[in-house]
Amino acid sequence: MSDATQITNLTFDEINVGDTANYSRLVTTREVELFAAVSGDHNPVHLDPEYAATTQFGECIAHGMLTGAFISAAIAMELPGPGTIYLGQKLQFRSPVTLGDTLTVALEITEKHASKPWLTISTIVNNQNGKEVCRGEATVMAPGKKETVTVVPPPAVQLLDDPDSAATAEN
Repeated sequence: MSDATQITNLTFDEINVGDTANYSRLVTTREVELFAAVSGDHNPVHLDPEYAATTQFGECIAHGMLTGAFISAAIAMELPGPGTIYLGQKLQFRSPVTLGDTLTVALEITEKHASKPWLTISTIVNNQNGKEVCRGEATVMAPGKKETVTVVPPPAVQLLDDPDSAATAEN
């Protein structure tokens, strides 16, 4: 695995208030469809362009919790990184995320708890135009052990247009 990506976490002891990290992702139709398939949220505002055109947004928008999932990825992959355990997340959705937006999650350590290896992290998500689409605060348990891990690529996933085909493909 010579081209395998490896990442190294930061332990609780290495992290300081004010530390920051950024993580960016392009929101595509595929991400929205996959999120709908996994979450079970098939609201037509996310999946049906004709329906979405009749809403206040005028087009399909991404699930709010897809943005939340990008925050989770930023914490897991950037700061503190592998071994981090989520304890809580507050989110405020401020603007819709549309297909084709590039979201950048900005993390900043705002509090380091003295009695436990817990961190409070400011989470702000902006689109490619610098417009804030989401803000919040995460509470996590930081890793106590330094680790460098190989990033496991996600499994190949195939979306089928016809739900009846899925039953056939599984058999």
